[in-house]
Amino acid sequence: MTKLAYCGLGANLEQPIEQINFALRALATSDGIQVLRCSSFYGSTAVGPGEQPDYVNAVAELTSELSAAELLQRFHQIEADCGRQRTLRWGPRTLDLDLLWYDNQQSERADLLLPHPRIRERNFVLWPWRELNPDLDICGLGRVDSLASRVSGDGLWRLPAQTRAADKQKKGETP
Repeated sequence: MTKLAYCGLGANLEQPIEQINFALRALATSDGIQVLRCSSFYGSTAVGPGEQPDYVNAVAELTSELSAAELLQRFHQIEADCGRQRTLRWGPRTLDLDLLWYDNQQSERADLLLPHPRIRERNFVLWPWRELNPDLDICGLGRVDSLASRVSGDGLWRLPAQTRAADKQKKGETP
């Protein structure tokens, strides 16, 4: 049975826009996953240890025949394909794919937290997500639009539309 899911995408190393576009193509060509839409790409000031380059972030709306655990495992494989190494929490990364929400399910397993535990504090997740589904109620947290209106837009900016591979494809360009 097909389930609706939302994926947070982020990168700040090795051409982050290309990393996000690679991830979107990899998701779109994965068995059991369909990418329905992707938000605008946003730049965001890095928060974490040490000096880091700014991030590029987006949210993708997916449907999947995979379970939440299988979908998250596929996300981790795509991250590994981009050279992601999990060495420093909140450190710089080539690609980060977060399972934000999956079919209104809740999970507190150590390896699968649903909805994503830090949604309500992340403007780089909520603002792009609001473009896709502002009325979605996130399991006891509230509607996406309401949550987004409670977080400041400081350190967040929308990138030009042509940064997305999907936009280039619509224009007949090569992603």
